[in-house]
Amino acid sequence: MTILVTGATGNIGRRVVGGLVGAGQRVRAMTRDPGAARLPDGVELVRGDFTRPDTWSGALDGVDRVYLFPFAYYVPESAALGFVEEAAAAGVRRFVVHSAAAAGFAPSDGTSALDRHLEEEREAHRGLELMVEATGQEWTHVRPGLLAANALGWAARIRVERTVREPYGRSGYPVVHEADVAEVAVAALLTDAHLGAAYTITGPARVTLVEQATAIGAAIGAEIRFEELTPEQARAQWLADGYPLDMADWMIELRAAAVDGPGVLPPTRTYEEITGRPPRTFAQWARDHAVDFMEVAA
Repeated sequence: MTILVTGATGNIGRRVVGGLVGAGQRVRAMTRDPGAARLPDGVELVRGDFTRPDTWSGALDGVDRVYLFPFAYYVPESAALGFVEEAAAAGVRRFVVHSAAAAGFAPSDGTSALDRHLEEEREAHRGLELMVEATGQEWTHVRPGLLAANALGWAARIRVERTVREPYGRSGYPVVHEADVAEVAVAALLTDAHLGAAYTITGPARVTLVEQATAIGAAIGAEIRFEELTPEQARAQWLADGYPLDMADWMIELRAAAVDGPGVLPPTRTYEEITGRPPRTFAQWARDHAVDFMEVAA
């Protein structure tokens, strides 16, 4: 049995590849740049691009199961549908979709930047799920909430300045370790226990931005200063960093929504119910990624 992992060089995709290799599976990794993939020995690397249909047949040849990166959020709907249909026609009989928690949200009226963003996410991710379901093949949808890996966006400033600058420091979400998401995906690829399930996966508890900065400091043995920005300062900083205005606005609203409560997503117990173990904490994530926040030796 050959299992195709798309998005194989991403934070979660790498973990999926590693989990499958550790389970003794034959793994094919689809990537736009095989030469830069840096994946485990024994993994078959194939060049593939969701925007280039001419690369699909080589990636899908002989494949039984697919871990499907959420590419529908980045490519036209016609390309997403084309890949899914070609996969099913090529003989893929099980899809595990890397989706998002937003796919399970109720439709939004789109009155704010955050509402509009969440509705856009819901439509893209749920749309991909429906494409897969329409093939008539086996499926599981893995829907992570906000990823702990978003904190990697602080890495450059922490390495140089030992500082995190954000608005709404008391804002917090139950951010999820990518290893937890990958572990569920691997289980869905290898066993029949999760067929037809849609799993929303979060971390164990709400962790504020200040607490995240503190945990990273503890992981690298340094004090990280948290500098609270006003929403206006944050918007100006993100615009200077190249973010579009609408994205800057929804990031501010996302944080503001979770200052005194769960925001758009409270913790779930899905990971624990599936594995029998509690989800990994943000402190564990920070220890696992400590090297990303350390100064580079001269």
